[in-house]
Amino acid sequence: MSTLSVLPVYTVRDIREIERQCLPGAQPPLMERAGCAAARDAARLIESRPGPVLVACGPGNNGGDGFVLARELLRHGREAVVAFAGDPARLPEDAARARASFLHAGGKTFADLPPAPENGWALVVDALFGIGLQRPIVGQYRDWIGALDAISAPRLAVDVPSGLDADTGRVPGVCFRATHTTTFIALKPGLLTLDGPDYCGEISFQSIGIDPSAHVAAAGWRVAPEIFSAWLVPRPRNAHKGMYGDAGVLGGDIGMTGAALLAARAALLLGAGRVYAGILDPGAPACDPAHPELMLRPAGQLPARLDALAAGPGLGTGARARHLLQEAIGRDISLLLDADALNIVSRDPALAEALAARQAATVLTPHPAEAGRLLAVPTDEIQADRRAAALELARRYRACTVLKGCGSLIATPEGRWYINTTGHSGMASAGMGDVLSGLVLALLAQGWPAGMALIAGVHLHGAAAGRLARAGIGPVGLGASETIIAAREVFNDWLCADPSVSQGRLAETGGIRDQESPIPDSRGLTLNK
Repeated sequence: MSTLSVLPVYTVRDIREIERQCLPGAQPPLMERAGCAAARDAARLIESRPGPVLVACGPGNNGGDGFVLARELLRHGREAVVAFAGDPARLPEDAARARASFLHAGGKTFADLPPAPENGWALVVDALFGIGLQRPIVGQYRDWIGALDAISAPRLAVDVPSGLDADTGRVPGVCFRATHTTTFIALKPGLLTLDGPDYCGEISFQSIGIDPSAHVAAAGWRVAPEIFSAWLVPRPRNAHKGMYGDAGVLGGDIGMTGAALLAARAALLLGAGRVYAGILDPGAPACDPAHPELMLRPAGQLPARLDALAAGPGLGTGARARHLLQEAIGRDISLLLDADALNIVSRDPALAEALAARQAATVLTPHPAEAGRLLAVPTDEIQADRRAAALELARRYRACTVLKGCGSLIATPEGRWYINTTGHSGMASAGMGDVLSGLVLALLAQGWPAGMALIAGVHLHGAAAGRLARAGIGPVGLGASETIIAAREVFNDWLCADPSVSQGRLAETGGIRDQESPIPDSRGLTLNK
């Protein structure tokens, strides 16, 4: 089984269309393929665990997948029992055949969860509800999920954990908390963002013999270094600092100088040729003792010639900040807006209009609350559909946008979207957004296109935090400044090695496995893994 590279991500609507096109005449039938693929993952999980397997099957096709899984375990000498509370006469046709095949193989079903054997279950399997569930789970199935979650054994979800919205990652009620999830045909957004990663565990992707892009063109992708590998070019020996751009940071109002310095330091250590920090606080030091290479200036005295500018870290929201931001928006250079710059724009229609009218590249890096202000909706509405929110921000402001959070959503004005899976909960700490701004700024200053700079910067930031955690630094208590050095290390690894090798390990890709063929990237090219 290979480790996962870049893969497309499809919505439930697109998955249903792919199934509609593939179902007629498919041999073996899709349910057989899915159930057998899940059975292989189950066999891997119980290889060294004695005892029977408990499979909870629901009243639809997800339950049919579970019946196939249980039958295959029986055929390979493992005891498997099924809890099934539905009406057999109301099962879909394929699921009814799967149930009959399981019974013919000697399987038994129980109308309720059976008591655990003396030595416990080797594995519990959730095959209750699939990707189409749009409502909270109630009644007996809700009770089942609570009981299954309490079992001390590996827990495998078939396609998606029951109770998880496969499009958004929302959990509107109870949800099966899996240690492993086997998903079919393509990755779904809800597995990768919001609450999805907390409920899915390790994801095993199984194509079941279907190339989804042959049926529906992909608009979404899971981020991997192959997406931006064309820009990972080692520097020539005959180089000078003028080749790597002049970057500026605008921010650092009274009491918030550190935010601007974090962004500037990140830009410096990711290779920008020269970095200037325009600081609003009149009492700020004239030099950064930790990094005297930085050139600190009063906020209004940033050089006229910059290649890229990040505005917002510690900027404040006063009249002077608004004036400086207006000037920044008017510059014909790559511009990144974060933090207070986003808050100013959200309440100033004239600035919002000017931002959307820019001809140079624009990058926005909001967290959910800032995104809500920019779209004039509550934060809960942003989190209810993170993908839609990121796409709307990118469209409205004509900017490459990342909606930060678990499974950061990156969207382009053209309607492409990406989900990043590097990073961990230790990144929920002060200053992390400032560091991200500086990393992306460095790539913009070095000539990267806005979309590639944002995708790479987000992925790099998470990979740096992951590397630190594996070295025993964090996740709890990880400081934003610590990720800057680690980001430099990871980035240089990328430059010196095939990124599919340096970042392909499960520990660095978010715990996802696949068995896939070459995947087309966002430009329609074939990427060899």
